[in-house]
Amino acid sequence: MDALERVLYVEDDPDIRDIAAMALEDVGGLTVKVCESGEQALSEAGNFAPQMFLLDVMMPGMDGPRTLLELKRKGHISDSIAVAFMTAKVHPEEVARYKEIGAIDVIAKPFDPMTLADDVRAIWKAFHA
Repeated sequence: MDALERVLYVEDDPDIRDIAAMALEDVGGLTVKVCESGEQALSEAGNFAPQMFLLDVMMPGMDGPRTLLELKRKGHISDSIAVAFMTAKVHPEEVARYKEIGAIDVIAKPFDPMTLADDVRAIWKAFHA
């Protein structure tokens, strides 16, 4: 298993986006491509070639689950690419639905910026275990 280096992160809220990007890049040392919408993620995924997608669930236009399904449909997600959602909606039924469509895990919001990169790496390791 390769070490996790490239994460494509989709979040429509600019404040959350900035905090998470800093947590992943500055604290976690990851290379992060930040997208503010599902549509932008679809257009950026091919060139960036992420090892993992972090998707917000609730976004205007194309929400996180629909973004995941479109990424799969367009061939941007293979068996070696992990997907996790970041959301405040973490009821067991919702988490089960996210996993049914291909997410490995869910990171609850609000998240701890100091441990976010470790949480993402733990999901990555579990995905490749």
